Amino acid sequence: MFIFNRLNRVFILLITLAFLTGFNAHNKTKSSSLNTKKTPDLGVQSNLDEINQLNITIFPDGKNLPKGNGSVEEGEVIFKMKCAACHGANGNGGIIKVPLVGGENTLHTKKPIKTVGSYWPYATTLFDYVRRTMPYNAPQTLTNDEVYALCAYLLNKNNIIKHDVVMNKKTLAEVKMPNSQGFINSYLTKRKNSKQKQEIK
Repeated sequence: MFIFNRLNRVFILLITLAFLTGFNAHNKTKSSSLNTKKTPDLGVQSNLDEINQLNITIFPDGKNLPKGNGSVEEGEVIFKMKCAACHGANGNGGIIKVPLVGGENTLHTKKPIKTVGSYWPYATTLFDYVRRTMPYNAPQTLTNDEVYALCAYLLNKNNIIKHDVVMNKKTLAEVKMPNSQGFINSYLTKRKNSKQKQEIK
């Protein structure tokens, strides 16, 4: 009985060691295989056309603005058809209670009204946002001409451009917004403060 139990234990020990050795070798092989791969094999690689379709960011200076143009009159028609249901007939808030027009001289009050005219620092951001997200029920369905026209209409309603000004990639980038100096570059401010502290030391 003693010999049997001893042999049994040796046998179990050998089986366990063989299992652990095989498991470790498997993991090393798997790890080596993963290390040689450049991707985790998730999804498929995007081609250039697909990337360009998503690369629609418009920069503050107007970089990446597309060709096209739109007038205030055209924008008013489009706004009534595709925007007024949510934003109100004159952009005064509508059912979502988020006004796009007005709010002058309210940012420093207890109840600031943040609109395109009173708050937004760049007119080019208006193009980016409208093209990317509007209309709410069908984003990215507006043509470039329609977006330019809506920009013209909203800028005119906020008394930023005259009624006869046509918006395009050149004129939109040239628009000076009332609150253009109301923002600071947090990154540059931190770098400046850090540099000043180092000079003091």
